[in-house]
Amino acid sequence: MTNLQIAELLRDVAAAYQLRDEERNKFKIIAYERAADAVEHASSELKDLWDEGKLEEVPGIGPSIAKHLDELFKTGKSKHFGEIMRGFSPKIFELMKVPGVGPKTALKMIKEGNVPKEVTLELQKMKEKPRRHLLPYASVIASEIINYLKKDASVKRIDPLGSLRRQVSTVGDIDISVASGSPSRVLDLFVKYPKKQKVIEKGEHTASILLPGDIQVDLMVVGPASYGSLLQHFTGSKHHNIALREYALKKGMSLSEYGIKKDGKSVKFDNEKDFYKYLGLDFIEPELREDAGEIEAAKEYKLPQLVNYQNVKGDLQIHSSFDIETSHDLGESSMEEVIKKGGELGYEYLAFTEHNPSKSKHTDREIVEILKRKREKVDQLNYSRVMNSGLRVQKVFNSLEIDILPDGSLPVPEEGLETLDFALISIHSSFNLSKADMTRRVITSLAHPKVKIFAHPTARKINEREGVELNWPEIFEFCRENNKFLEINADPMRLDLPDTLVREAIKAGVKLTLGTDAHHKDGLNNMIWGVSVARRGWAEAKDIINTYSLKQFEEIIDIK
Repeated sequence: MTNLQIAELLRDVAAAYQLRDEERNKFKIIAYERAADAVEHASSELKDLWDEGKLEEVPGIGPSIAKHLDELFKTGKSKHFGEIMRGFSPKIFELMKVPGVGPKTALKMIKEGNVPKEVTLELQKMKEKPRRHLLPYASVIASEIINYLKKDASVKRIDPLGSLRRQVSTVGDIDISVASGSPSRVLDLFVKYPKKQKVIEKGEHTASILLPGDIQVDLMVVGPASYGSLLQHFTGSKHHNIALREYALKKGMSLSEYGIKKDGKSVKFDNEKDFYKYLGLDFIEPELREDAGEIEAAKEYKLPQLVNYQNVKGDLQIHSSFDIETSHDLGESSMEEVIKKGGELGYEYLAFTEHNPSKSKHTDREIVEILKRKREKVDQLNYSRVMNSGLRVQKVFNSLEIDILPDGSLPVPEEGLETLDFALISIHSSFNLSKADMTRRVITSLAHPKVKIFAHPTARKINEREGVELNWPEIFEFCRENNKFLEINADPMRLDLPDTLVREAIKAGVKLTLGTDAHHKDGLNNMIWGVSVARRGWAEAKDIINTYSLKQFEEIIDIK
């Protein structure tokens, strides 16, 4: 079973627990949902981790769930999972894949024999839509194959192609290119890849294999002299290549994966930089190749100096295990563990942004007391930072990710907000408001002086939920005029703000932030995916405030 299939199974078990007795099973429901998220975000196949005896090292998988997964991998099924789900129609779990249909709603539909037409149509649409893989998942699969092939001396260069090389948020088939003088040797090695399920085809210069989960991987091998031309052509995008071809035709040139032809003569290129230079263009980074003005900018030497991972000085959305008594999920790593990890990554500062305490389960006084305890904890940590100058993280900020209520108010009393250095706000409910009402809701909450960052602004979940409707020009104007910032959330299921809106925000003069939304210290490693979104959105380091030094960051965030 692939990670996606295992994650779906764990969510189905959580739903079955909910249908049996939601109140009595609430901790089991949370545990299975957390495990499902952990599996979906795992950077290695769970089966491989099980083979290595490392299943319990996956954040979110405790001994009990690990035991049931162990049985699943050994026998192909789990008696426990079967017992919990027994008596429920499989159709219930299928209906739950439709956004907005929870376990109880699905059960009611099945019992009454009344599945609305729009739900059936949506389910059919989802089945027909090809399943695309989250960018990090596709990257891991490609990296494993690339590392496998690179061990052979005949492989001179090797790269991913297509949407994976352009770092698009989801990837279909995985394409890889190799520069080699021995194509048959490379292809023989490729079709013997240990994890393959079957060989789809093998020719003189290309081959395709199928991996578990119906993941197709295609390989192309060319001689080193033509490698740059092939790399450019198959990186795409299709729209970029069409526009580039039209640009070349005006200069009397024609383009192909073999090179550039001019005046009847063909020129080969062993690298892409020379390919673009021959056309009179600056090198265009793969992330920009979407026919969005990059060719004109390259012609006029006006391409942005894209932000890179090394520019990032801190992570501005992290959830620790400090028990803030939230209705959302707590983090799994202590603040101390997170700080150590941040130091390993070379960060100057971090922000702890646990979800706000549950408003329905606490009085205002209780919320304030919880937030005061967190303030004291952060102050102690910062005091120890000062006393131990050898630690790389110079400061940790006391922040909070606060739900935006439907009317735009915040579920934290003023006295509680005053304990914070700054706050993030985000949408976690009531996703179907009109564009005008949703925009009013966001701006009302952004207006509070302590609120500085609008986190995962569209509230989308890739492959699961579309983003909310907002009047973006109005949001951009408010942020620019009031020193507010939009987050690029690096969680692989969010990657939100999406790249197109990142570019629009930058054009509107809005500054951005990067945050991993980590719920475990290892989640800080996801920052690279947020950087990919920023690069696709034409962002430079100056556009993202947590590329600034600690002193500069404190000045721009305007901490009182």
